[in-house]
Parts: sequence; C-alpha cells; structure tokens
Amino acid sequence: MRRELEVILNSTHDGMIAVDKKGIITLFNKAAERLTGIKANYALGKPVKEVIINTRLMYILETGDFELNRQQDLGNIKIITNRMPVKDKDGNIIGAVAVFRDITDVIELAEEITNLKEVQSLLEAIFHATQDAISVVDCKGMGVLVNPAYVKLTGLREKDVIGKPATVDIAEGESIHMKVLETKKPVKNARLKVGPNRKEVIAEAAPIMVDGELRGSVGVLHDVSEIIKLTNELKEAKEIIRKLEAKYTFDDIVGNNELIRSAIERAKKAAETPATVILRGESGTGKELFAHAIHNASDRRFGQFVRVNCAALSESLLESELFGYEEGAFTGAKKGGKKGYFEQANNGTIFLDEIGEISISTQVKLLRVLQEREIVRVGGTKPISINVRIIAATNMDLEQAVKEGKFREDLYYRLNVVPINIPPLRKRKDDIYYLTLNFIKKFNQEYGRSVIDISDIALERLRQHDWPGNVRELENVIGRSIINMKHNENIIQEKHLPQIEPFTSQNTPNNDIDKKQVENITLDEYISKAEKRFIEDALNKYGYNKTMTAKALGISIRSLYYKMDKYKIRK
Repeated sequence: MRRELEVILNSTHDGMIAVDKKGIITLFNKAAERLTGIKANYALGKPVKEVIINTRLMYILETGDFELNRQQDLGNIKIITNRMPVKDKDGNIIGAVAVFRDITDVIELAEEITNLKEVQSLLEAIFHATQDAISVVDCKGMGVLVNPAYVKLTGLREKDVIGKPATVDIAEGESIHMKVLETKKPVKNARLKVGPNRKEVIAEAAPIMVDGELRGSVGVLHDVSEIIKLTNELKEAKEIIRKLEAKYTFDDIVGNNELIRSAIERAKKAAETPATVILRGESGTGKELFAHAIHNASDRRFGQFVRVNCAALSESLLESELFGYEEGAFTGAKKGGKKGYFEQANNGTIFLDEIGEISISTQVKLLRVLQEREIVRVGGTKPISINVRIIAATNMDLEQAVKEGKFREDLYYRLNVVPINIPPLRKRKDDIYYLTLNFIKKFNQEYGRSVIDISDIALERLRQHDWPGNVRELENVIGRSIINMKHNENIIQEKHLPQIEPFTSQNTPNNDIDKKQVENITLDEYISKAEKRFIEDALNKYGYNKTMTAKALGISIRSLYYKMDKYKIRK
C-alpha cells in the first residue's frame, strides 16, 4: 500500500512537502520537484529549512496553526500554498504538510484510498487543504471518500455517499465515475447537476491506476452555478439599462432665452420626422436631455432608447458593441453570438454620444448603416436589416475634423441632416434664475431639504461667472450650495456658494482675452483647461473620493474616470 500511496501522491499536479515533528522532510512528490526545481532524492531526509529557504513549515510545527491560500515567490513562479499541521489521534503534532500549486486549472488527483493508520492523518490534511470538491470511488463504482469541499458543494453528507453507488449524487446527467470505470480513460468538462439542490457543476474524473491495474476513479467538481447566476444577472442588468425608455421630455428643458427656445423648436420639428439628428454643443449643455426629448416626442417613443458613449469604449469593443458579433468571431465571443446596440434599438432610437471620437474604420461601418439601413455583425457576412432612428451628439468641431482627415466627409453629411445647436450657458445667462429654481427643486427631493429661492446677491454672483462647464456646472454649484446650508435656512445666500471665480482672462474665456491669447488657443482647448481645473478643484475638495466627487459634479463615476484619464489627472 505504501507503493500505491507513492504512485498517488506523485501523480497529482499539486506540489506536496511533508515533514516530521523535527522538521525532517518525509514527503517530496514529483510536482514539488517540478515547481521548486529541487530533486526529491536531495530533499528527503534533510531539514526543511535547509532545502526550502523561506519555508513556513517550522512555524506550523511550533504553533499548530493553519495557513491557507498564502502567496509565495519561488523565483520564476508564484504559488498559492496551504500549510497545516498533521496530528495523531490524541491531537499531538506529529508533522506538517504544505500543498501548493502554480496554476488554477483543474487539479486531477489520481489517488488510491487506503485505511492504513500510518498515512491516515496525512491524507486527511491533504483532502482538507484541497479547494476543489473531490470524490473517489473504488473499482466497483462504490463511494469510498469525499472531502469537505464536496460536502459543502453538493449538500450531501459523507454517509449519503460512502459505500453508495457513484450515481447517488447525480441529479441530472451521467456519472463520470462510471464512464471512467468503463473506458479507463479520463473524462473532462462534463456538465452535471448534483445533490438535492441540483447544483450545476463542471466535472472531471480520471482513473486510478496502480501497477497497470484499475483501482478506482477520482473526480473533481467545480461549482459554476454562482458564476452562471452572476453572468445572467449582469446580462439582465445591461439589458434593462439599455432598454430603459428615455426619461426626459421637452418639458424638462428649462429656459426662455431666444437661443434655447429656437433649439427646442427645431428639435420638436425634428421629432416629427425619422431624419438623423446631430446635436452640437459644448460639454454640459444638455445634449442628452434633447436626445431623450426628441425620442419621447417621436412616433418611436414606445420603442427602445439606447444610449452609447462612443468615447467610453475602446475601438475594438465599440465595434462589437455597436454591431454585435457572431459566435467564434474572436477569443471570448459568447456562444450563439450577441446582438449589438443597433439591433437592440430596432424600431427605436440610438443615441451616439461623442460621435466625433470614433475611429475611421468604425465610421465606415456606421456610414453603411446610414446608407443601407443594415448592419453586419463582427465575424459575420449576412446583412441584418434594421429600422433605427439615429441621434448623434458631439462637442467637437466636426468641420475642422473633416479638414484634418479625422472624420469622414461623407459621414459628416449623412449625420448633419438636422443639426441642432444647443447654446452654452454664458450665451443665455437670463435663464440662470429659472435653471437654479429647477435645480433647487431637484436637490430638495434628493437631500430632503426645503430651500425655496436664491438671494439677489447670490444670483448676481452666478451671473458674473461664464460657466465653462455650462448647465452641468451650474447644477453642481447649486447642489454644493444646498449642502453648505443649515437645515433651518431656506434661501441660498452668497456665503453658501462654493468658490466660483468671476469671469476673467485668468480662468475662463471673456471679452478681455488679449489677441495673442486668442491666436494661440482655440475655444475648445480653453474650455477643456477650465473643465480640467474644475475637476481638480472638486477632487481636492472631497479628498479624491471619486464617488462624492462624481455626485458633486453631477456626472457618473465612469464619466469622472474617463475625464481624469482624458486630462491625465492623478493623485
């Protein structure tokens, strides 16, 4: 039986080192040789601290503690190791064992089970340390051994399995143990459901061969039910987010200024047609608000509204997300392929935010969609007809981008069917009061406050600023002002306003900018600098707490990270 045990221990992919109570190495299997580069005939019989320089087994012998899932550097590889004491039946420490691995793949343990008292403690320690659920049957297919991980996974107790047929744990599928015993060949990646709770697992099994004789089968189960559940939940969440109906209407767009009213009227007329719309305006002017409103005022309002931030996705990911992909299109492509955003938005509206950021190759495919009203999935050849209303948005100077060869001219004309220019806040300062009242109402609901107005002095302070961040920046300022107020205060005073600099040549564009400065920097570049400075101020105010900063700025965490990466803001 000693020979059989040696065969079993040397056939496992887990490295195993065992020492007696004096720290002398008594076990050094072939996997340990492979992982450490040390030969067993050199290690056996030597003190472990002389063979393994940074060993912790002496500590285990001294303390009797367990050390589980510890990372250790072995030079050219890193391993995850479990160390535990070996005790006799009276609880005395008679040795220690380390079980370690350098990969997370399935570890096939081809072990012959024995009841020899001299190895019982060692086997028990090994089985307790193994993280995968393991079951072993004899050559007749009767259960002889299961480890605690198996009991936890299947919900079956040892007495439910030991001495029972190998099929006792199968709720759905065929027993891999019986197949191994019939064929004497390993079985891999079998999908089964096991135990009373019908846990879904991937199972692998291998024959236990001793001196050419089949002595049984060892199986390893991997729980995939939780992974499947999380994957399905994530998929459902993504679908829900993508399929949410647009939540804003034209009633939500606040303003009486002539420029904003003109943009609203033009958008209302565009909503009555299926024509492609492009929303032009600086960051924070409310382009997405207009996109929602156009969709809700159109005959597609009962269809899906799908928003895509083109700048937030990498080029390769954007293409597969927009147009979908076929099974096997690339490594990691899901079975059966996947619908893209255009297919999801069929009979509805797709909002392509920051359209100016897409690559030339993706522009070519987008042009096909606009011209042919069909898409071809990544890795596919069959055109798929779609009926989608496209609303694009950008704060980029597309005309300049066309001149520089960064944006296709033919795509520009296809998108520019109904251009709607949304004015920046500095060109409609007469709307600041109405916008402020609207934000007060919003934050009263969010913060549980009862603010009713803003003082004339505070309002004048707001009007002195030229708002490089536009309406979004104003929303942020009002939100922070309300946070600065005491609960018994109901009028925003000047003292409540966060620090906002008046409109000067040192911080935001104004009429006092000298000619040389105008010649050396574009408006977009200057606004970008102002936005970067504003984000940095907010991050400093909230101690670089990303969640609080994003909430104060009125943007998502993802947008904050994108902007930090865009402006190379690091702490």
